Amino acid sequence: MAKTPMADDMQVAAGPDTDPSKVATPMPESKDATLVPVQLTPERMQSIGVKLGTAEYKQLSDDIRATGTVEIDERLLSYVQVRFPGYIRKVFANATYQYVRKGDPLFTVYSPDLVATQQEYLLAQQNQKLLQSSHIDGVAAGAATLSGAAEQRLEQWDVPQSELAKLKETGKPVTELTFYSPVSGYITERNALPNLYVEPSTRLYTMADLSRVWVNAQIFQNDIGRLKPGDAVAITVDSYPGRTFGGSIEEILPQVDMATRTVRVRLAIANPGLKLKPGMFVNAEIKSSLGRQLVVPASSVFQSGTRELVFLNHGNGSLEPKEIMVGPRVGDDFVVLKGLTPHQSIVTSANFLIDSESQLQAAAGSFVPPVPGSGGAAASGSQSQASQATIDFTSDPSPAQKGNNVFRVKLTDNKGASVTGATISVTFYMAAMPAMGMSAMNTNATLTDRGNGLYEGSGALGSGGSWQVTITAQKSGHPIATKQVRMNVTGGM
Repeated sequence: MAKTPMADDMQVAAGPDTDPSKVATPMPESKDATLVPVQLTPERMQSIGVKLGTAEYKQLSDDIRATGTVEIDERLLSYVQVRFPGYIRKVFANATYQYVRKGDPLFTVYSPDLVATQQEYLLAQQNQKLLQSSHIDGVAAGAATLSGAAEQRLEQWDVPQSELAKLKETGKPVTELTFYSPVSGYITERNALPNLYVEPSTRLYTMADLSRVWVNAQIFQNDIGRLKPGDAVAITVDSYPGRTFGGSIEEILPQVDMATRTVRVRLAIANPGLKLKPGMFVNAEIKSSLGRQLVVPASSVFQSGTRELVFLNHGNGSLEPKEIMVGPRVGDDFVVLKGLTPHQSIVTSANFLIDSESQLQAAAGSFVPPVPGSGGAAASGSQSQASQATIDFTSDPSPAQKGNNVFRVKLTDNKGASVTGATISVTFYMAAMPAMGMSAMNTNATLTDRGNGLYEGSGALGSGGSWQVTITAQKSGHPIATKQVRMNVTGGM
């Protein structure tokens, strides 16, 4: 018959400080269930999977992952307008989202004002040639001034130098002036149409240079404090598996989305080959440096909702709960802000079970029932009664599970002979765990005599975890044996 994993009775551990008055003292300023140090045997530590680690300093860098949307870099937008009224004649760039290169022709304009100014310029040039040899004071200088003023007016109207050179060479005004693209990019807005009358206020084209784009990433407000402008960013897109686009944080925008509790972070991303399109959904990985920090494994921190605990290892199975303050989680570690010093030994696994043991001891006032036969009156009422029989307790399945189980007791006297005709009651108790929102649980089972000193009965356990089990044997109305053990139950909470 397989036995369920049990352990000897738990005892309150004094740790390094052996003053009993300090053992049962609850942690200061805590409204959670009181915790006390516990003492575990090596077998118990092995059975519940206790592992140890230390608090260490590490150089930390964290990766924050987020999603974002590609947008046009507003600083790379260009607008095409004329500086004089006129009529559009020919349109070369005639489609929205058409790609044009710098210097490509966009449209031609006929402007009566432009033609008149060119004629004034030509006339001033002729007068300057005729009057440059005049001996009358101011005549030659006045002619040169008129010619220069007309030329400056043409330059202020953005007439290209090539057109001015053609004007000077041919002596004929240019009736249709061609406008060229000032940048390479995509046409995102087009209002230039043949025969359209335009004025200086008319925006004919909006050109977007997409060689560099913005990505507006949505970062949870809890992570914003770890970011700063200039942090490196890597962008990936499902459209291009295995390809990464590099960039950096340009600005953290000063607005929190009330619905999602996220902050927009503007990322400046290089866009070689113009692969990233405005409106495209992307994944962003931001690398932030946190410097040298004291950390502990995340598995070592027991979080109750109102406080964070670790269990200090003082050696020889002595474990003490310690309240700490933690910062952000970085990978598999928590940053420790307060409560620990470097190289302190801590428990890194089985914290939940140890917490349950500590709460149980605190709830029991650090009282451990005496071992059967030790003469403790609380368990048996007399020494002779406590030592009349020996209890061997098992379960089926083994280990016991959450839900229905079969419990068995083998009852023998001090000489090893089977004891029959007794009444066996088994009480299961689990202390309250406010951190998990669980109240204390009690379950009772009465075992039936199957003969030859074997007693059997069934019972249902409402939760997995560590239970305190008390087995009481009575015969003729008098207790003959009592035993208390701890039983680990599988199946979760």
